[in-house]
Amino acid sequence: MTTEALAPAATLTSRIDAGRLVVALGGAWTADTASAAEAGTTKLKAESGTPQAVLMDFSDVTRLDTLGGTLAYGIEKAFADKGVSVERTGLSEAAAVIYGEVVTGLSAPLEPVPPRVPVLRMALEKVGTETISAIDDLKALLDVLGKVVVALGKVVTLSSPFRFAAVITQLDRMAFRATPIIALITFLIGAIICQQGFFFFRKFGADTYVVDLVSVLTLREIGVLIVSIMVAGRTGSAFTAEIGSMKMREEIDALQVMGLNPIEVLVLPRLIALMIGLPLLTIIGDLSALAGGAVVAQVYGGLSIESFLQRFQDEVSTRHIWIGLAKAPFMALIIGLVACVEGLRVKGSAESLGAQTTASVVKAIFLVIVVDGLFAIFYAAIGQ
Repeated sequence: MTTEALAPAATLTSRIDAGRLVVALGGAWTADTASAAEAGTTKLKAESGTPQAVLMDFSDVTRLDTLGGTLAYGIEKAFADKGVSVERTGLSEAAAVIYGEVVTGLSAPLEPVPPRVPVLRMALEKVGTETISAIDDLKALLDVLGKVVVALGKVVTLSSPFRFAAVITQLDRMAFRATPIIALITFLIGAIICQQGFFFFRKFGADTYVVDLVSVLTLREIGVLIVSIMVAGRTGSAFTAEIGSMKMREEIDALQVMGLNPIEVLVLPRLIALMIGLPLLTIIGDLSALAGGAVVAQVYGGLSIESFLQRFQDEVSTRHIWIGLAKAPFMALIIGLVACVEGLRVKGSAESLGAQTTASVVKAIFLVIVVDGLFAIFYAAIGQ
């Protein structure tokens, strides 16, 4: 029988012994000697034909890794596929573990390749899944809204105590502590709108119309929208994280065991504080944006603050103020409901808490923009 010698660190020989083909492996069967070992195994399988039986002798193997084991198992499998009986001998304890893992892994049945799904079908399935998810979200929002109305009814009829301290605490956290950042951001936005207004109106010699642009845009749309988005990101995420953490620690279950309604204790005070605080923050945001516009009008456009205020008083109607402020409680209700619903959906893991907090912010901002668009359509329909 042919005898082959491979690279110095890996040997592969074969001989006929009592009608049985003995394949003797020796040296290091590792990734370093894989190329030589692979050439030897390929030649052996091609020239050995179909013996009566095969004995794989690992007695002289000094090192074996998964790649070397894979090559050795290739010899064994090639004969097994021909119906030849294959035995092993000489595997050390360490090599037996590695070789066993290789054999188990390569003998496992391959997972069937999933059928290819047409792109259109995938798109339709995605749309269907998202639609069902949106319907579930709407159901959850309406469910919590109904419970909030019932809880508010109990408070009004004095069947349940009004948690004044909780409302004040939430008002302090979501409104008063947010005032500096709200004022700063809206000041900058008012300044940017004014600067851009000067850039275009100056071409037509209509600098004073910048006051109309900044005032009307801020009071009707930008003020309440920017404040709502910031509150959704800051306060909405905090509501979700707080309620979600209590859900994870089973504190909400404990409240129910004590006979307390979580909607009355956790959700209602937050919603009331939000519906009071968001209009207040909107007023602060409007004033800050107008201040930013007035400062830029004087510094960049040479329009004095007195002229800015005079133009504002003469041309800007108070109805624009009320049109913007009328949206604020609805924005607050949307943000609060979404935040509380997502918080109550948190499961028992930090990953779930993070996912629901992110979902809370995204959904709240999306719905705030949708509600703002609906108000714009409504005001246009009634001539405002």
